[in-house]
Amino acid sequence: MATSFLVPAAPASTEEVIKRSRFITVIEAVSSGAEARAFHARMRAEHPDARHHCLAFNAGPPGCSRDIGCSDDGEPSGSAGRPMLAVVQGADVGQFAAVVIRYSGGIKLGVGGLVRAYAGGVKQALEVLQTKAYVAQISVTLRCDYADMPLLEYLLELHQGKVLEQSFAQQVELILQLPLTQRQPFQQTLADRSSGRLNLDSGD
Repeated sequence: MATSFLVPAAPASTEEVIKRSRFITVIEAVSSGAEARAFHARMRAEHPDARHHCLAFNAGPPGCSRDIGCSDDGEPSGSAGRPMLAVVQGADVGQFAAVVIRYSGGIKLGVGGLVRAYAGGVKQALEVLQTKAYVAQISVTLRCDYADMPLLEYLLELHQGKVLEQSFAQQVELILQLPLTQRQPFQQTLADRSSGRLNLDSGD
């Protein structure tokens, strides 16, 4: 995966009325297809009276062709999900999903009108979307003594890391998350400060 690209900094939403149909577009950060589908389900639950909840997502870097998906959700085939996905894949932003919610106004838009409405909704939401730089992360495992915890907490703060999981027995076993670029500096500082006692095991 690319290590430098833009991702959503916060959810974004826009709304438009076209021929009495109300279109609400919501964009949210996702890092997997499962997260995108969970977001889709949440939008359905939040808008139970809407007629359609159409989805497009790219869970990878911009332009990715693998971690993608879309749904017409009952609209004519190819009139919603695919036009939305084309906009999603053409964006300079990665790891996000877009759901366009339609409250029908009783006037048919035709396939061409639907394509323009759904693709246009995603474009409008992207225009107001706030972004931030993606920072590639890595998970690593570390075993240490209880007395090492203050040092470890200090080093995690120094290298922008955090504890994902921890278990306690004779030693403490930790799963840590670090920026990919900080793995080697963290390991070097850890070894230096512990006189070589502490070393990272590779995670995922």
